[in-house]
Amino acid sequence: MVLMPHRRIGIPAICVLVVLLTNALLAGTTGKIAGRIVDAQSKEVLLGVNVFIPGTTLGASSDPNGNYFIVNIPPGTYQLKASAVGYTPVTFAEVNVLVDQTTRIDFELQSQAVQVGAVEITATRPIVQRDLTSTTSTVTNEQLSKLPVEDVQSVVNLQAGVVDGHFRGGRSDEVKYLVDGVEVNDVFSGASTLSPEINSIQEIQVLSGTFNAEYGEALSGVVNQVTKAPGEKYSGSLSAYTGDYVSGRTGLFQNIDHISPADIYNFEGSLGGAVPYTNNVLKFYLSGRHYYDDGYLYGKRVFNPHDSSNFNATSPSDWYIGATGDGKYVPMNYQKRSTAQAKLSITLPNSRIITLQGLYQQNDYRVYDHEYVLNPDGDYLYHQKSFLGSLMYTHVINNAAFLDFRGSAFISDYHQSVYDNPVDASGNILVDPRYVSPEFVQEQGLGANAFLVSGTQNWDFKHHTNTYSGKIDLTDQIDQQHQLKAGIGGDYYALRYQDFQVHVDATTNFVPALPAYNSFDFNVYKNHPYQFAAYVQDKIELDYLVVNAGIRFDYFEPDGSVLINPNNIQGLDSLQPPFPATYLRKAGAKSQVSPRIGLSYPITDKGAVHLSYGHFFQMPAFDYLYKNPNFRIPLTGNFPDFVGSVIGNADLEPQRTTMYEVGLQQEVFTNLGVTLTGYYKDIRNLLGIQDFYKGNVRKFGEYINHDYGEVKGITISFERRLADGFGATLDYTFQVAQGSASDPNEDFNKDQASPPIQINRELAPLSWDRRHSLNFTVTYGSTNTVLASLVGRMGSGEPYTPSLQNQRTGLENSDNMPTFFNTDLYVTKEATLFDLAFSFFAKIYNLFDTPSEINVFTDTGRAGYTLALTQSQPPHGVNSLQDYFSRPDYYSAPRQIILGATMSF
Repeated sequence: MVLMPHRRIGIPAICVLVVLLTNALLAGTTGKIAGRIVDAQSKEVLLGVNVFIPGTTLGASSDPNGNYFIVNIPPGTYQLKASAVGYTPVTFAEVNVLVDQTTRIDFELQSQAVQVGAVEITATRPIVQRDLTSTTSTVTNEQLSKLPVEDVQSVVNLQAGVVDGHFRGGRSDEVKYLVDGVEVNDVFSGASTLSPEINSIQEIQVLSGTFNAEYGEALSGVVNQVTKAPGEKYSGSLSAYTGDYVSGRTGLFQNIDHISPADIYNFEGSLGGAVPYTNNVLKFYLSGRHYYDDGYLYGKRVFNPHDSSNFNATSPSDWYIGATGDGKYVPMNYQKRSTAQAKLSITLPNSRIITLQGLYQQNDYRVYDHEYVLNPDGDYLYHQKSFLGSLMYTHVINNAAFLDFRGSAFISDYHQSVYDNPVDASGNILVDPRYVSPEFVQEQGLGANAFLVSGTQNWDFKHHTNTYSGKIDLTDQIDQQHQLKAGIGGDYYALRYQDFQVHVDATTNFVPALPAYNSFDFNVYKNHPYQFAAYVQDKIELDYLVVNAGIRFDYFEPDGSVLINPNNIQGLDSLQPPFPATYLRKAGAKSQVSPRIGLSYPITDKGAVHLSYGHFFQMPAFDYLYKNPNFRIPLTGNFPDFVGSVIGNADLEPQRTTMYEVGLQQEVFTNLGVTLTGYYKDIRNLLGIQDFYKGNVRKFGEYINHDYGEVKGITISFERRLADGFGATLDYTFQVAQGSASDPNEDFNKDQASPPIQINRELAPLSWDRRHSLNFTVTYGSTNTVLASLVGRMGSGEPYTPSLQNQRTGLENSDNMPTFFNTDLYVTKEATLFDLAFSFFAKIYNLFDTPSEINVFTDTGRAGYTLALTQSQPPHGVNSLQDYFSRPDYYSAPRQIILGATMSF
């Protein structure tokens, strides 16, 4: 590996690289079928046998050694037919093709001199996938239809080594999410902001090991979501369900005993087929979903944001309580999501294909804030809109080689505020008049442990990112043993950010107004960074060995400047942007060369050992590069979320991980296999904060690369393939995830504590370090009768730092929460009426209504009790201590019951 953090690469060098690697970094979206054809009697190899997939233009002929291969096959289930003059045709049914993997189908053809009819064989996916050189979990559309899941993330969290989106001990933003090979992570936050719905997905591929060189910009894992391709035959579906949370824990969860079909509902549908009168040249696929979940955390509108109360008097009898709320329950962790997808396939002569796709998703939600339980309308609302538009052209060079050209635009728009604050035609922000003064609550004499009885969150945050990508990918099955992949592509980003605090005070005559542009509490910036990458990779498949060897080059050009001397930031107070060059310097380019190799060695026809090793590169989320770009550091004031207290760093280095893995796959009995995997990760250059001082008055921080970590673990998995009405999976993971910090802002938080907490750079358990994890699924029955699936998750408690009265009493993350356990159930019954297929189903999440504790009070280590109940003074407010310290958000969601039906054709 070579790291060149400050070296610039000029345009001529880039051009040379493009010429040398006339290819791209397109993530895999297709698979391969290969095998050998022999005479059934003599076992001699057969030359020139035609092998093809009926209903497609995909096929091949066997070579002089009887070998054949078919590449560029979208994932799915197919028929595969072999025919030759003088031989009876043979057809394999239910041939499963998975992304980036080889499905092996061998044929034995009977001479027509032997009187037999056409032969059809049902293919069986092998328990041991001999070409896997690192950990890969694949969940097909058929498997998804049998699981109680609502979205892709819930499927991902069922995979071994994944804890609430953290892959093998890494931070959650170290995972790359793809839709049909296009990245859908918002580069501002690093999180995935767009996902197709379950009903439109053909396959989900979860890569948690040392993934191949074609995948980049990820440190811990890749989630590749491949959507359904348009077909020639018309098909469609309509589905609807309703439900609610059902629990006896009414003392903990407000309004949980109110059962209403309007609390949870879902409508979704799809339609696909050939466009009429186009002779199957044009094919389409449409899908859509509208989903609403009221959530299980409610507030009660006792107060409105503009109410006025006074609790300054010593005696509660003299308090003034002004409450104008209607007393209705208000959902405080609801989610409303709407998704629409359209796909159009154009088939050109010579098997060339153009695919156009659009995917739009809008997500409106709230994040529970305990302080606002009695004044729920004063808290933030969150809005996320995302759109992906892509064009892909597949150019078939010959039966063994093809080129994929892809262009895409990914748009992500985020808004967080209490009120909308729209912009008029002239670009002026219209501040909502309902905001109230931030000091309004303080003037009412509220003490500690009291719910807010008025007020609003007065900040407004927006960010908008456009990602424009162009990629070219070459796949060439050079011969039976070598499949070469190579590629080059780039991304150009347009980033817009804005945050401001609404002022309501004497200077504005207590009328909501905006602060001065580019002041401490009005930040605006635009940046246009870009990056490109290239890779070359060879998959070598021999009878005794499979090798995936590749190398990847990443280059990133930031668009930003950094302070030359942060310790001398006082001099910027009297200046307005842009600052003189003597204060700033331009951030340098970053690049890395990352080698990766994986080996799979079949030890028997029913077992294989694999080894893999690789280096991985990822730039931090752009928020850390460009935060507070005007370097405004306030001397006074309250600035949440580090607005004005921390400056970004456009010269941040890439974060790096080195991964090692060793594993064994073994078929134990027919339909039963076991996989044992050990792994180690060395993580460097993680984000942290360096503290500075401004005139010894107020501390501020700058993001730098100084955190690190290491993860080691072992996973054992069992799979009993669904057969004879029974199937099951079981996996157990033991993992130790340690690092110098769990969050980039951790050191800054410690330094701001009163008194400051000593910063220790030694390894400590990370906040998501679940040492023991167990997942299982059990499926029983069949769709002809009744099919039931049970999904369970169990794990040791995650770490926390013990403390008493806000003073630490133990080392960082030195204690653990109670054990976590959850079980979900899915039951379905199918029926046919008027050539339509109907499915009636029930889903029960948290079947046993288990009160799993997902957060705890740090003085007791439990969610249901804190010593503050006996040590704290009664609050000056309308609530008791028991009310305040009753935390429903410290528990996982209670039981949820859903009933619905699906009609398909």
